[in-house]
Amino acid sequence: MKTTVYSWRVAEEVKSALEDEARRENISLAALLDRMARRWIKEREVERVDDEAEQARLHAAAAKFAGVLRMGGGPYTNEVVRKRIQERLTKKYGRQLPR
Repeated sequence: MKTTVYSWRVAEEVKSALEDEARRENISLAALLDRMARRWIKEREVERVDDEAEQARLHAAAAKFAGVLRMGGGPYTNEVVRKRIQERLTKKYGRQLPR
């Protein structure tokens, strides 16, 4: 049941093209717009599911290469983490990284 009114401004040529298409299909402009909106929403849902699956795949692939930083207790601010990482890299590679 349709109970909500929605309106927006469109270019005259877009409105004319929509009206022409509704006439060709022998349906109201509202029915055409409703069908178009439902189709678009359904396509976006499929894209979103595909995107979520792709993101999960990428995260799993990246996790194989991610290390774990164990720093003991204390607050882990960006500054503290950055400093600890720089210390470890300096120790490992024997040189200071550029800032």
